[in-house]
Amino acid sequence: MISKPRGTRDFTPEEMKKRRWLERKMRDVSERYGYEEIATPTIEHLELFTLKSGEGIIEETYAFEDKAGRKLALRPELTAPVMRFYVERFQMDAKPLKFYYFGNCFRYDRPQKGRYREFWQFGCELIGSDKPEAIAELISLAYNILRESGLRNVIVRVGNLDILRKFLDSIGARDAEIMRLIDKKDFEELQKRMGDEEFKKFEKFIGVRNIDEIEYEEAERMKEVFDFLEEFGVPYNLDLSIARGLDYYIGIVFEIDAPRLGAEKQLCGGGEYNLVPILGGRKVATAGFAIGFDRTLLALEMEGVKFEEEKKPVYVAYMEGMIKEAIKIVKMLRQQGIKAEMDLMRRSISKSLDYANKKGMEKVIIVAPDEWRENMVIIKDMKSGEQKKIAIEEITKEIHS
Repeated sequence: MISKPRGTRDFTPEEMKKRRWLERKMRDVSERYGYEEIATPTIEHLELFTLKSGEGIIEETYAFEDKAGRKLALRPELTAPVMRFYVERFQMDAKPLKFYYFGNCFRYDRPQKGRYREFWQFGCELIGSDKPEAIAELISLAYNILRESGLRNVIVRVGNLDILRKFLDSIGARDAEIMRLIDKKDFEELQKRMGDEEFKKFEKFIGVRNIDEIEYEEAERMKEVFDFLEEFGVPYNLDLSIARGLDYYIGIVFEIDAPRLGAEKQLCGGGEYNLVPILGGRKVATAGFAIGFDRTLLALEMEGVKFEEEKKPVYVAYMEGMIKEAIKIVKMLRQQGIKAEMDLMRRSISKSLDYANKKGMEKVIIVAPDEWRENMVIIKDMKSGEQKKIAIEEITKEIHS
C-alpha cells in the first residue's frame, strides 16, 4: 500500500465542506474591503525566495532542477510570488492596488500539531499607500476576517520595527542575529548575547504598553494608526517585541493570536515591507498579511464554532424497469438548481431507503410505474416517515416547503 507523504493530508468530504466554508468567509470579507483575487504558480524560480529570505531558506524548501537545469522550488510562501507578479505586470497601474490570494505552500519542516509540510495561506497585499489609515484598514481587514469566521477569542498585537531598531541602536545591541532571536522569542539566548544590563533595558522597553511613553518620532505615526484602529473598532495591544529577521521589513508590524492554541497561537502575521526593489521594481509602499488557514480551522474547532451545514441532496429511488424515468426526474431537479442523486446500484426500494437514511438525506423521491402513469411520484420525508403522492410539476414546490 502506498501512503501519503509525511506532513501532508487527505481531506474527507466533511472536512472539505468546512474548508470551503471558511474560504468563502475569507473571500467575502476581503472583497467587501475592495480586494481582488489573484493567483500565482505553485512553482517559482528558487532565486525568488533566496533573494527574499537568503540562502538559508533552501534547507526548508522543496527545491529541484527541471530537465533543462533550471533551479525551481515549490513556493514556501505567497508574498514573494505576489510581489514578483506585481513587478512584472502591475507597476504602472493606478494605486492603491488591493490583492488577495489563497493557495497551498510547501516547507520541508518537522510536522507537528497545526504545522504541516503542505499548508494553506490566505493573504492580502496593499500596494501604493503607507498612510496611517491605509495600514489601520489592513489590520482591520485581518481582524475582521478572523472574527467573521466565528472566532471570538483573538488578540491583535501591533509593533514598530523602526522604533525597535532605534532602541537597539541606542543600547548598541542591533544586529541581524539579535533581531532573529527577538523574532523567535528566544530571550534566554538573547540575554547571553546582549549582556545583563542591556537585556534589562530591553525588557523594560518591550514592557511599554502606552505609545505615549515612546519618544521616537516614529511614535507619532503609530498614534495615528491607533486612532484609526479605534475608528474601525479594532481592539489592539502595543507590543514592541514583535520583530522580523530580515531588513526589508519596516515600520508597523502586527500579529493576531488565538490563545486557545497555546504555544502555536499565532494565526496571522503582517506589516509593512520594502521587497519590490529587491525584485527589480521601483520602490513603492507595500504592506500585507498572511493568515494560516489550517491553524485558523483548528482554532475554530477548539472554540466549538458550528460550521454551516450544507443541505443534503434529494435522493431519487426507483422500482425495477424505471431507470429512464428516474433519470428524467433527477435531470429536472438539477436543472432547477436542486442537488439530487439517484440510485446507481439498482437497489430495491427498501435498500435505497436504508442507504438514504445512512447518508442523512431528508427527502426521497420514489419513481414507481403506477404513479408514473398518473404523472406522479412518491415523496418520502425521512425524518417523519411520512410519504405521499405528488404531481411531477409540484416536486420543486414540495421540496422547498
